[in-house]
Amino acid sequence: MLDVRRLQILKEFADRGTIAGTAEALGYTASAVSQQLSSLEREAGTQLLDRTARSAELTDGGRLLAEHAEQILAMVEAAESVLAQQAGAVLGPVTVTAFPTAAVALAPLLAQRLHQQEGLQLVLRQSVGAAGVRQVSSAEVDIAVIDDWSGRPPDSGTGKLRHVPLLHDPLVLALPEDHPLADTSHPVELHRLLEESWIHAPRGEPSREGTDRLFASVGGAPATAWEFQGQGTILNLVARGIGIAAVPALALAAGTSGLAFRLLPQAPAR
Repeated sequence: MLDVRRLQILKEFADRGTIAGTAEALGYTASAVSQQLSSLEREAGTQLLDRTARSAELTDGGRLLAEHAEQILAMVEAAESVLAQQAGAVLGPVTVTAFPTAAVALAPLLAQRLHQQEGLQLVLRQSVGAAGVRQVSSAEVDIAVIDDWSGRPPDSGTGKLRHVPLLHDPLVLALPEDHPLADTSHPVELHRLLEESWIHAPRGEPSREGTDRLFASVGGAPATAWEFQGQGTILNLVARGIGIAAVPALALAAGTSGLAFRLLPQAPAR
């Protein structure tokens, strides 16, 4: 019989990649982690780790068992949750993954709400694109906050997933606070701004779909465009006067100083 506690240690090792990292995450000594994994190998009847004097890594059997361990632990947690609900208590971790700007904006709100439930613990992760949907489907996380620029109905995962719309998040114009358009008495005319230096996300990033649609609406693209990954990085560069940008309004929650924001007419939204 495989010990559930040791399966948890194996899963942590698969996530962390080192004995030391696993020990630190779980509050054990490295020696205790190594001993528990050796015991798990005896229970499994197969070698789970390739060990050298300086390192250890999962064998093929170890990777296979780690994948199953994740599912087993999720099922155990679900069973514990059901029993706790029957006893009138809500206990355990609530694991949420969110795209980066949502993680920054929602973390204080989530923590405040869950703090009212003494038995709950918030685990907040970040993910990009379809990764959050996959993680909910595989029971790695409980909730995924995802962004979508396509406007198409979300994939329900053959009925396994439930989607709840949270907000409509349009692109807004981010400017250095000393830019002439920071004065709200001047109208924002996008086609007149194409000669400016723009900063936007690289192709493949979700928000790039929105900025491409924005420029297509005025029949052109900026004469100069810098590409940087991460809305926080883009806003910092705008604040330093490197260029201007169209960013989702939720990015304002980062509170970057030195910026002004203007609404864009008929802006694409996620």
